[in-house]
Amino acid sequence: MYYGKVEICGVNTSKLKTLTAEEKDLLLKKAKEGDENARNELIDGNLRLVLSIVQRFSGRGENMDDLFQVGCIGLIKAVDNFNTDLDVKFSTYAVPMIIGEVRRYLRDNNTIRVSRSTRDLAYRALQTREKMAQKLGREVTTEELVNALNAESEGKITVEELVCAMESITEPISIFDPVYSDGASGDAVYVMDQLSDPNNTDESWLESIALREALKKLGDRERRIVEMRFFAGKTQMEIAEEIGISQAQVSRLEKGALSKMRKQM
Repeated sequence: MYYGKVEICGVNTSKLKTLTAEEKDLLLKKAKEGDENARNELIDGNLRLVLSIVQRFSGRGENMDDLFQVGCIGLIKAVDNFNTDLDVKFSTYAVPMIIGEVRRYLRDNNTIRVSRSTRDLAYRALQTREKMAQKLGREVTTEELVNALNAESEGKITVEELVCAMESITEPISIFDPVYSDGASGDAVYVMDQLSDPNNTDESWLESIALREALKKLGDRERRIVEMRFFAGKTQMEIAEEIGISQAQVSRLEKGALSKMRKQM
């Protein structure tokens, strides 16, 4: 866990600020009105969110300081572009922005490089396909495109070579890209909504981040009770015996802890 790391990009992670929901709302409004101090405070108060997100990419051999800086760029974009008039939590908007920035960095810094000739072939194919589609009044098949390109340059391009070339200049699709949008209502269906595993979405992952952050705000005894009760599956009586207090005290502390977590989340 990188929460245990003392410093990343010169930032002491053990002293990262956190903001309440009320503080975030107030700072967002001030930042939208042009208050630069509020904007900076909002960014500083969400660095822990960036840290949580870059942990997800820690197993790729990348420098975590670099990923953290890239994530901060995504956070800044989220702060500058967030619409306070919409009924959306800032974290819900910021997380995909930060993830997108990190993924873009990882994609652009991939060790696999496409040759110039392959990219040139792809761009030439795009121009030829567009001209043919206008002339024929329909979509052009891959075989037709290959024949046209070979006729233009007297080459011997294969279908496989053309497909690889076209894929080399295609941007990877994002799970946040809309696949359908109802212009009238503004509702959209995103790639993320079409994923088959309901337990492996960025939404559920965002909830886990919020839960972890809420747990960290509890006192040691409250956090221990919640972890034993809901993660270890112990009864209140078992917890009372283990930590040496009454069952009534466990019940009261549990109720208070859950109330604090709900407010935080």
